[in-house]
Amino acid sequence: MRSRGTAVAGVCALVLVLLSGAPARAREGVRRPAADGTIPTYDVAMVIRRDGVVDVRETITYDFGAEGGHGFTRRVPYRRGERMFDIRDLRTSSSTGAPARARTRTLPHDLQITVGDRHQTVRGPQAYVIEYDLGRAFARLPDGRWELEWDAIGTTWDVPIDNAAVRLESPTAHWKSSCRAGHGDATVPCLRDRDGPYAVDFLQTGLDPHEGMTVRVRLPGSAITPQSPRYVRPYWDGGWTGTGLLGLTLVLLPWMLRRPGPAEAVRLAGAARRVLYGRILLVAGVLAVLCDAAADVDQYGIWAVSLGDLTVAGITMVIAGAAALCGQCASCDGREE
Repeated sequence: MRSRGTAVAGVCALVLVLLSGAPARAREGVRRPAADGTIPTYDVAMVIRRDGVVDVRETITYDFGAEGGHGFTRRVPYRRGERMFDIRDLRTSSSTGAPARARTRTLPHDLQITVGDRHQTVRGPQAYVIEYDLGRAFARLPDGRWELEWDAIGTTWDVPIDNAAVRLESPTAHWKSSCRAGHGDATVPCLRDRDGPYAVDFLQTGLDPHEGMTVRVRLPGSAITPQSPRYVRPYWDGGWTGTGLLGLTLVLLPWMLRRPGPAEAVRLAGAARRVLYGRILLVAGVLAVLCDAAADVDQYGIWAVSLGDLTVAGITMVIAGAAALCGQCASCDGREE
């Protein structure tokens, strides 16, 4: 009985650890690119189409130095808060003949694009091109105009960028644009160059690691016909009911996991019912979590899962069921001793 009780207790502990630690491990598994090399030039062209989709072309010159490297990683955001963007038709190439195969990985907020070949080393400056279509990026302002706010370079680069340029092309001559470079609140206006009726270039030199260039565009309401912005539920969407139920379960968890005394162990002679109830709660909780998450995962992917009341209730049932089984294991060990 002791060996079986120990095994079941181990399974219970594993369930509880998975429930509490899975998201953290997923985040820790993301590897950052090596902080070596420089980016001498980084040119971005953003062409706004009449349907509101933005054709993005990033031309990156990456200097790997004499020691060389295998490529680099670019992270493009597809989620900002509860808002989702469309990143489609990704293409990569290299004009210098460097390996330019792209491998993608969906992270909680970004699409991670790894360009290069881990089995082939390249040295010195190499030129790469990343192209993709950006959709659902425009939002409607109260005055009827459309607005786009986008970090054209991103703030996830671990290497400095010597010279950066962002070119914006508009389908109409009646539009406004601006740009700020830096990170967070420490930003400065970009240099505006070659300003024209349909296009404008913004320049910036000496960007430190994790500094980007955020552009803002405002167009008349009749200039484009974009798809409406898409929003998802926040990661935590539990109300007072689900949150209170989960809190009560966590408060009672030590009592559910307590080791029974000799008299109580005798009283638990018919504990098969407790095992049955624990299994029912465990299965019902897993089904509740899957049902609540299925729609989000099917439509937006695994990182769009929101913890609503049904998910919280399911987690509560899983914890209670696992605690019931673990408590029964403790009672078995108590009777054996």
